[in-house]
Amino acid sequence: MARIIINADGAIYGRLCSYAAKQALEGNEIVVVNSEKSIITGSKSSIIKKHQEIRKKGGSSRKGPKHSRFTYRIMKKGIKGMLPDHRGGIGKEALKRIMCYDGIPKEFEGQKMIKTGKLKHDKYIELRELSKKL
Repeated sequence: MARIIINADGAIYGRLCSYAAKQALEGNEIVVVNSEKSIITGSKSSIIKKHQEIRKKGGSSRKGPKHSRFTYRIMKKGIKGMLPDHRGGIGKEALKRIMCYDGIPKEFEGQKMIKTGKLKHDKYIELRELSKKL
C-alpha cells in the first residue's frame, strides 16, 4: 500500500492518533514526524498530574506497566490505544506499519507530508514539555 507521512507539528494528539490508526488498519504504512511538537489540549497542570499518576501505577522498576518518557514512544502508544485487538490480529499487524520520530529524519526530508488541522486553543501542552515534566 501507500506510505503516508504525517507532520505532527501543532497537531492535536488524539485526533492525529485516531487518523494514523485508521490509515494503518486500511493497510497503509504510517510515518509520524515531529511527534514532540504535537499538542494535548487542556490545562497543563491537570495533564501533567494525570500522566504522573499513570507512571506511578507501575510500582517498582521491575513490575509493569511501563510508561515511557520519550515523545515518539508516547505517540506510538497513543496510536496503539486507538487500534482494536492490538495484542493479536489486525491491530498487531497495523501497529507494525507505524513508525514515529522526533524531528524529521533525513530520509523523509523534502517528501510530501500531511499536515493535520491546527485548531486554536488557549490551554494546551506540547508533548515535549509533558515529557520533560515526567
